[in-house]
Amino acid sequence: MDIELIGAPVDSGKKGKGCLMGPDAYRTANLARALRRLGHSVTDVGNLTPDMVADPDCTNPAVHSLAETIGWTQSLHRAGRNAMQAGRLPIFLGGDHSLSLGSVTGVAAATDKPQFVLWLDAHSDFHTLMTTESGNLHGTPLAYITGRDGFEGFPAVSNPVPERNICIIGLRSVDEAERGMLEDSDIRYHDMREIDENGISVLLRRFLKDVADAGGNLHVSLDVDFLDPSAAPAVGTTVPGGATVREGHLCMELIADSGLMTSLDLVELNPFLDERGRTAQLMVDLAASALGRRVFDRPTRAYSS
Repeated sequence: MDIELIGAPVDSGKKGKGCLMGPDAYRTANLARALRRLGHSVTDVGNLTPDMVADPDCTNPAVHSLAETIGWTQSLHRAGRNAMQAGRLPIFLGGDHSLSLGSVTGVAAATDKPQFVLWLDAHSDFHTLMTTESGNLHGTPLAYITGRDGFEGFPAVSNPVPERNICIIGLRSVDEAERGMLEDSDIRYHDMREIDENGISVLLRRFLKDVADAGGNLHVSLDVDFLDPSAAPAVGTTVPGGATVREGHLCMELIADSGLMTSLDLVELNPFLDERGRTAQLMVDLAASALGRRVFDRPTRAYSS
């Protein structure tokens, strides 16, 4: 498989800084080497920069870094579309989750196949510019990629992802505004209680079957806070009670078994908050599992004594 690593040092989607160091942390943790050892061809195109755009008007005073985030959206959209059209599987090295505003719309614009999105996250990220109280645009991608109103100044979404083609797994922090919008949507969403009661494989297999039956492309967006912070501390939005390391690998292995993944986000890694690189290494291990590596044959972690 031809894989393209796209550095996306996006740090505009939230007020807390540090995610701009994420792409280089993945490189230091030897992501490219891990994927090449699986037999893949890997091209690292380096780090993108955002397009320069004029500062748009926004009636919500809480929204910040709007022009920069729009610039990133345009740049990432273009990179994702180009990678897909070249027949490569793009991996977007984040960077905060606002990068998915561009990565998902870009890959979706490059295909005539049905686009599906698996969102592995503690949060639903279903706000618009008008509903967000924090003003943090890393909480808006799913509303944008589904074509919802409320994104004045952003590029029009030419190929919105149908809500029924999105599955969120790992929810445990959803505010009231998002809860209402989710309940009124066709998005599939599973919180940690459902995972505890049913097992993560049952929920994921059901979604992967629908992707396969539709002959669709699958974009996987993996947020560090999908995992429990005891295993992955390098994230500014820690929420206790997340997926275990084993559950994370099981998800990735099921994705690999399906052969459906066509693009991948690795987001919200803040190396400033990490412990001797353990979160970066875990995310690299998970990416490798999604592309064919099994847990039992992965190398010893770099931070082990």
